[in-house]
Amino acid sequence: MNSPQSYILKELYYESPQSIASLSTRINKSVPLVTKTIQQLLEKELIKDNGLAPSNGGRRANLFALNQKNLPYILLIAIDQHNIYLSLFNFSNTDVKKNKQISIAVNESTSFTRSLISEIDNFLVNMDIQSITAISITMPGFVNNELGLNTSYPSTDDRSQVRKIIEDKYNKPTFIENDSTAIAIAEHKFGLAKDIKNVLVVNLNWGVGLGMIINDKLFKGSSGFAGEFSHIPLSNTNKICSCGKRGCLEVEASLEAVISNVMEKIKKGDTTILSTKKEIDINDILSAANNGDQLAIESIGAIGYTLGKGISTLIHIINPEKIIISGFGAKMGKFLMPQVQSAILEYSIQRLSANTKIEISTLNSPQLIGTMATAVGNLDWKSITHKTNTNKL
Repeated sequence: MNSPQSYILKELYYESPQSIASLSTRINKSVPLVTKTIQQLLEKELIKDNGLAPSNGGRRANLFALNQKNLPYILLIAIDQHNIYLSLFNFSNTDVKKNKQISIAVNESTSFTRSLISEIDNFLVNMDIQSITAISITMPGFVNNELGLNTSYPSTDDRSQVRKIIEDKYNKPTFIENDSTAIAIAEHKFGLAKDIKNVLVVNLNWGVGLGMIINDKLFKGSSGFAGEFSHIPLSNTNKICSCGKRGCLEVEASLEAVISNVMEKIKKGDTTILSTKKEIDINDILSAANNGDQLAIESIGAIGYTLGKGISTLIHIINPEKIIISGFGAKMGKFLMPQVQSAILEYSIQRLSANTKIEISTLNSPQLIGTMATAVGNLDWKSITHKTNTNKL
């Protein structure tokens, strides 16, 4: 059972600074208990007095914030289909060591876990391992965060057991979550979904993931795998999806689809500044679009239209207050939105869609933030609250 100290530290991570009255409301504890707990945390130097709140005509309340210098770090491992991102965050969602990106395709490397550990070892060179209190992993697939398994892989495959392997290797509490779920958590706690009770977060990346906040709570479905937006059969092409089936949204509404659109048009002889490149990646296409390249703009717009069809389906089923497009695809927002809105107008019932806002995420590195939030949500805070100001990290 979490202690009042744990509740307060967690709430100050989500929003800081806060007053005693605000914390009392948020954690549903009495003001005297919160006052006493605040004093304990001040004595341990885990929080600090952040001065007085702005005047509203009455007595100004003291505000409290986390004392970052006396709190440990979290090692973050954010994995997508083609890359690993390593980072070390403090409790203000700030990296204390420069992020590292490693190009390794998770589904194409049977030695993925071995390579991952090697990269973590390199990343942690000259780091004091005692300054790290936990490790958090997010990755695509059917992730069971309670069992710590990625069931997209056979039980004999190291990738299914990556959480346990990492935990055993580094002897730190280790957590794992689906990447799109983590991004939804990040948006709900720190992004445009903050304080929204019914919101869907689309993770537009190499696939098209979905995280759902229903009645202010994360919704995962009965088996924990709700949100497989990529595999709704809305494509009119015969391209085979990564799941092995045809007709999935992913084949026409993902970063892979953007690259495929560009390559096909170049083969047909369309004019573009990209035609001089031997290899084209998504950053090349985004750069070309920002420089006014029509082929790049049209290729991004094409996935926006298909994505809009899918979002229309979500609106009809969930009728959310807001839908946020997040992930790497948010960087293409200004090219996506006109086509997304066009498809919604064409395929949705206006009585429903008129009340749903479609927005592009403003968060930087939402998966890393979600990876951090996953750790904070699962952390045993006793390892932190039991430390005193005489044994600072």
